[in-house]
Amino acid sequence: MQENAQEKVKEVIEQDIWGTIKDIWEFGYKIPIGGETINISVGMIVLVILAFVVTSVVLRLIRSFITSKLLEEDKLKFISVFKFIKYFVYLAVILITLSSAGIDVTILLTASAALFVGIGLALQELFQDVIGGVFIILDKSLLVGDIIEMEGRVARVFEIKLRTTRALTRDDKVMIIPNHKFISDTVFNYTQNHKTTRESVRVGVAYGSDVERVREVLLECAREQKNILKKPEPFVLFEDFGDSALLFGLHFYVSDSFVDPKTKSEIRFRIDQKFRLNNITIPFPQRDVHLFYPPGAAPEKPKNE
Repeated sequence: MQENAQEKVKEVIEQDIWGTIKDIWEFGYKIPIGGETINISVGMIVLVILAFVVTSVVLRLIRSFITSKLLEEDKLKFISVFKFIKYFVYLAVILITLSSAGIDVTILLTASAALFVGIGLALQELFQDVIGGVFIILDKSLLVGDIIEMEGRVARVFEIKLRTTRALTRDDKVMIIPNHKFISDTVFNYTQNHKTTRESVRVGVAYGSDVERVREVLLECAREQKNILKKPEPFVLFEDFGDSALLFGLHFYVSDSFVDPKTKSEIRFRIDQKFRLNNITIPFPQRDVHLFYPPGAAPEKPKNE
């Protein structure tokens, strides 16, 4: 009697319970693709979800382990690149899981080839931005805090993402720059090699002015300006004999090119003030017009005379 009861219980478990679970596991739909049939079942969906969850946990552990040994600046760069790699890992895991479940992955890839081509063409610029972001992060051609000039605008970089870079202009506007611009366009990085940059202010003085005195006054203006560095020292160049003035350039170094227009404005105020005190004239544009008449010809007199 006991053996019969055990056999009945075993039969119920195998046929009823496990049978029901098996039926649920194998329940699904058959989709014809390219002359072949793909069976999408509940079990396959569960496997894909489990593989996705396990992969996410493993990737998170790997990222935490690596970033714990990096500096804060390098940590942000690694996280940006890791996000890009993570998508390919997920895709590979899903394809491997489907293949292990008995699905011919090549059929899916072949059937989706036209779709992939269309998506690739539509997202071509997006891929360029992502690749550009990876290159920027890896070769360190651009860093947070760098001052750049692009399309005539000067801005300070405050965030580098995988697809775009954000920078703040001198008039407090945010530039959102696609990363492929840093690969295809010419970008001036004021702080790539060092934090100091050389700037200049140009001014013209009247012919006959004491040029040595002009140089002394210009250097004095530069030395009195707070934002101008003492080392390297400012210097003055006698640039040219202009049409209306003697042209001079005052060259100096600053530690923050982002506030450069304010520094130039202040030094121009100072130059104008010093020139007035030292009787140095900044001339207006002028032209000398000479009239020549043929022999025997005289200019007509005004009729009211």
